[in-house]
Amino acid sequence: MSQKTRFVALLAAGALAVSMSACSGAPGGATAADCNVGITMPTRSLERWINDGEQLQAKLKEATCTVDLQYADDKVDQQISQIQNQIAGGAKILVIASIDGTALGPVLEEAAKQKIKVIAYDRLINKSPNVDYYATFDNYKVGTLQGTFLKEQLKLDSATTPINFEAFAGSPDDNNAKFFFSGAWDVLLPYVTKGTLVVPSGKAPKSNDEWTTIGIPGWKSDKSQAEMDNRLSSNYAGGKKVQAVLSPNDSLAIGIEASLKSAGYKVGTDWPMITGQDGDKANVKAILAGEQAMTVWKDTRKLGDRVFQMIQQISKGEKVEVNDEKTYNNGVKVVPSFLLEPEVVTKDLVQSKLIDSGFLKASDVGL
Repeated sequence: MSQKTRFVALLAAGALAVSMSACSGAPGGATAADCNVGITMPTRSLERWINDGEQLQAKLKEATCTVDLQYADDKVDQQISQIQNQIAGGAKILVIASIDGTALGPVLEEAAKQKIKVIAYDRLINKSPNVDYYATFDNYKVGTLQGTFLKEQLKLDSATTPINFEAFAGSPDDNNAKFFFSGAWDVLLPYVTKGTLVVPSGKAPKSNDEWTTIGIPGWKSDKSQAEMDNRLSSNYAGGKKVQAVLSPNDSLAIGIEASLKSAGYKVGTDWPMITGQDGDKANVKAILAGEQAMTVWKDTRKLGDRVFQMIQQISKGEKVEVNDEKTYNNGVKVVPSFLLEPEVVTKDLVQSKLIDSGFLKASDVGL
């Protein structure tokens, strides 16, 4: 059976299943058929995606919505197949955290034919007119917070000797990575240009547009570790030490930190200042141990709450609340968006921000 024939068969079966489903109990009087939601997350290999998917699923089930939650193991074809199955299964709303933001155009055309609403979850879906809403954090601000942290902690405005610095960027296929890097680089590039920050590896993009030249595919810790290994072995001989690293997220930071340990760097003596993002448990432990200077925390529970509200509004035929209709152009349209605020967490803020809020348990991070 061809993929197209199989998809048509699945679609017919899904339509029959929906016609036989219960039609009560969904948000605000909407029917269960109206609140039939397909959620596709990119991977289980990063802690945050597990948390995001399961928390949103729980809220929807509590509201008696029909929910199908899938993880795509970082495989684009698998994510496309999962979305096809959700369309065929009668989904009225799709929540998609894409692996490749440019690869979903054809399957979203099928969704549009079925009048299915699409919410891009934390990663913008590009090159498609069939993206109805985008929910995320202010990703440019994430980078700005990282860059500003390094600027202030390294006292770049008053530094009298050059500081050895290395920069990393996120996965080239993730639209968010561009915003993270741009926010940080707009703060830090002037200091690279002046020579206050020196990049021994030479891997210092001349503009934001060149960010993919230092991107780490798939946000993989092992790849960032290998890249840092290469930079250290090739550019830091003779006692030269790296003093600061721009890491756009926690998974890359873990790899960078593993590389530094292998190279003999010690906390309290020659350990560099390293940024991060997400508030992953392993990285919070690293912050408490002095191995990571900060993380930009995005309380993904708030993101899930916002997407849940969007789903309720769509299900009830209400106007969907957004707060940005200018920033996120996916190459075809400006996607109506809701942006949430990120915040910096350092060692002295772990308890008040992450533990007291219930985001993490004290026992998760050794407190």
